[in-house]
Amino acid sequence: MAGAKKMEEVLKEWFDRVDSDKTGSITTLQLQRALGVGNLQIPISIVQQMIRMYDFDRNGTMSFEEFVALNKFLLKVQQAFSDLERGRGFLVPDEVYEALLKLDISLDSPAFYTVCESFDKEKKGKFRLDDLISLCIFVQSSRNLFNSFDTSKQGRITLDLNQFIYCTANCRI
Repeated sequence: MAGAKKMEEVLKEWFDRVDSDKTGSITTLQLQRALGVGNLQIPISIVQQMIRMYDFDRNGTMSFEEFVALNKFLLKVQQAFSDLERGRGFLVPDEVYEALLKLDISLDSPAFYTVCESFDKEKKGKFRLDDLISLCIFVQSSRNLFNSFDTSKQGRITLDLNQFIYCTANCRI
């Protein structure tokens, strides 16, 4: 229990440094800059998705409690990456697939390879940690949006044009 308390204190100190204007919340740009300090080059569109995924009060920014939830997800992604990267600093597509399975994300081959193609920045089949984070945020955000339409929990949805446009606007990369 003491370890969890210490971790929360460390996160609070980090959050307070990022919250440079002392509003009690951090913006998309503040979060992107903070991730960059940690050598994570996350596109602004993905940082926006991070905030949308964990912005429980829907105010467009991230409170400390919301940040703690995001941090838990990022730690899981980082652990999956570390378990598979074997000191190389990157994953190949088969290992990305394994990492997704460790995170309880299962995609069929066409969806998986389409997503990989979208997030393989250098088109070399090598995914750094920031690539994996971006891919996972996109997939998780897409899954959350899908689930909001899958009210019968059947794994299938029917969308009208307005719903489809809403989805594509909320899941762009």
